[in-house]
Amino acid sequence: MGGVSDLAGAYDVVVVGSGGAGMAAAVEACDRGARTLVVTKSALGASNTGRAQGGIQAAVGDDDSWQDHLEDTLAAGHGDGDPALVRRLVEGGPGAIAWLTGLGVAFSRDEGRLRILRCGGARRPRLLQAGERTGADMVKALRAAVRARAIAVRDNTAVTAMRPGASGWRLFLRGPDGDDTVAAGAVVLAAGGGLRGEAERLGEASTNHPDATPEVLEMAIAAGAGTVHLDSWQRHPTGALAPAGLAGYALPETTRSYGATLHNAGGERFVDELAPRDVVADAIIREVAEGRGVTADGGGCGVWLDTPAIDRTHGAGFTAARLAYVTKRYSGAGLDITTDRVLVYPVLHYRNGGLRITPDAATTLPGVYAAGEITGGVHGTNRLMGNSLLDTVVFGRTAGAEAAAAAR
Repeated sequence: MGGVSDLAGAYDVVVVGSGGAGMAAAVEACDRGARTLVVTKSALGASNTGRAQGGIQAAVGDDDSWQDHLEDTLAAGHGDGDPALVRRLVEGGPGAIAWLTGLGVAFSRDEGRLRILRCGGARRPRLLQAGERTGADMVKALRAAVRARAIAVRDNTAVTAMRPGASGWRLFLRGPDGDDTVAAGAVVLAAGGGLRGEAERLGEASTNHPDATPEVLEMAIAAGAGTVHLDSWQRHPTGALAPAGLAGYALPETTRSYGATLHNAGGERFVDELAPRDVVADAIIREVAEGRGVTADGGGCGVWLDTPAIDRTHGAGFTAARLAYVTKRYSGAGLDITTDRVLVYPVLHYRNGGLRITPDAATTLPGVYAAGEITGGVHGTNRLMGNSLLDTVVFGRTAGAEAAAAAR
């Protein structure tokens, strides 16, 4: 390719961030012939993507369609999602699953058929899983794909500023060997929504990776990038309240897909457990605020998640087989979730809004693309569970492809 790629310290595409969206963008840009660099402030793949347990949504079932997926996504987002972005997301679902499978992600199957579950806010079973930790499996496959290609990686390196250059952008870096700059024909911003940093400012617990801080988002805004729904955040309904050592851990939505139910101090169910996340979270917050919550031994107040209901529904051993990771986490903290209910309360989880993009992942800054949680408009003001991992693949690949084309 031409552009800046022949200059020392210059690349066709520089990707900032190395979660699912960043690595998907880098792989796609490289496969389109772009000289590609990934800049990540810690290790390649260290991100919220690797913490995603629940799964990835895609309309691959015989009775499903992208149109149904689109309607569910818009409804869960209170009609605030950009229909063009949502359509790009859901139409890309089956292709994203095929692409991930080709990279080595082994989606769970029952008797040879893909295991597909129904999750909150979805009218049909649409959630695919790779074991219990789908995000971790995706990170493993994407990291291997990056390393198998001629993609340069600058790890333990922060981007401190970005400024327009003669033929693209100049990024200012700070890494183990000091300060440096690189030129980019096009830039992909995929550094996440930064809610760990927001949670620390608010004094709240968060499910986010320690690296999930908002400086790249703030840098783009300072450079003039447009935003949408920037202050719309999502709380995961079933954050662990006790034992204290599990604070910030969220029990995956699949616990409720498999039959776990929510109960207040009086033992009453008070919400449809498979309603959209914000509906469930708001209902829990309301129960506690109105005095129907359960006080934890270590302080705080929440509600019961009746995890033993899963084995009562499906038979002994089902929880241990399908939710082995969750079972192990709680067992290590002294609780058996097959016999003991667990206390939960919503925990800060996801930034719904962010940088404004087009269906081609272009921001309002020329030559700057974005994908993943750093963007807004894809999910409206409430994200449908399982759509975040799909977002990283669909818009990550789109951003990489469009950035590579722009760099020409």
